Amino acid sequence: MNRNERSHKTSATELKGARTLAPSMFVSSPFRWGFTVTLGVLVALLLAFTISNLTNVLFAVFAALFISLGLDPLVRWFQRKGLSRAMSLLTVILLFILVVVGLVALITPLIVEQSNHLVATLPGQVQAMQTDGWFDDLDKKTNGMAQQALVWVNSLLTDPKIWAQVGGGALAVGVALASGFSTGLFIFILTIYFVATLDTMKKAGYSLIDASKRETVISYAERIMDSIGRYLSGMAVLAAINAVYSFILLTVVGSPYAVIIATLALFVTLIPLVGTVLTTALMTIVALFTSPTAALIVLIAMLVYMQLEAYVFTPKVMSKAVHVPGSIVLISALAGGTLLGLAGALVAIPISAGIILIIREVVIPARARR
Repeated sequence: MNRNERSHKTSATELKGARTLAPSMFVSSPFRWGFTVTLGVLVALLLAFTISNLTNVLFAVFAALFISLGLDPLVRWFQRKGLSRAMSLLTVILLFILVVVGLVALITPLIVEQSNHLVATLPGQVQAMQTDGWFDDLDKKTNGMAQQALVWVNSLLTDPKIWAQVGGGALAVGVALASGFSTGLFIFILTIYFVATLDTMKKAGYSLIDASKRETVISYAERIMDSIGRYLSGMAVLAAINAVYSFILLTVVGSPYAVIIATLALFVTLIPLVGTVLTTALMTIVALFTSPTAALIVLIAMLVYMQLEAYVFTPKVMSKAVHVPGSIVLISALAGGTLLGLAGALVAIPISAGIILIIREVVIPARARR
């Protein structure tokens, strides 16, 4: 045994002896130990209770931050075109305000009108579908399952208890809509503030890092935020293309609910892989109320669009953004949707993209150097 090994063994023996001689707090002062543990549990419960009550606020802050990161590449694009930083920020903020206000002003009346039309005419459309000849053929091929499903849907729509429950919950729906509007307004205002002060916020955060590590952290952080920003802006472009295409397609086949479905597609298709599949299924079902031919046209057209989106649009739009594997997309969407609904699914995927980039840029190179 060499000198280093003897020294290491002696140090380990001395440390073990010191631990043996020093009594634990549980043995020497059980009351103090119990009080400390109880206080720690109470503090943890208080933090959990506080975070639970601030869920909406924290989500609004994270959502505004993600939107501002998605708008930051547009700011930099205007800067590359020759505008100053201040003018680029002002231009992007004005464009953001115009888009949001314009969509709300133009789409809201149409959504309300088509929603009222849907509630008023849906029972009649279900009955009309039941008398069509193509439905009889479908019912025979499915051994009566189509007829049973249609009867079940019709019973729900004509059941006065269901509508009584809907009417009784109108106040709760109104409160939820008011809360959603206030949250959306808060996110809107906070996004404008974050876009205008993003550089200042980043500099303030970097100043808290040790000077010896600051340059490395800044390099990684800028690359991560730039990639997430490109990812978010790319997904917004793809979602807008999908929504416009869905509106045109449903309008061409004569569906009366094109605006509602296109608006849903704008948000649902922000979830890659899953979103387009969900909107395709929904559009096909809605087009079925128009005619079986319309539903078939919508299904084929959306299948063609899904191929174009996968092999043409996505590679061009997302070429400079971090690539998120399909399995991670599904897991993130499921986890985020379980916790916070659709909004949670939308936010979870950019978070996953950032984690993947950290693993690629920080963890793996650090392991390789060892």
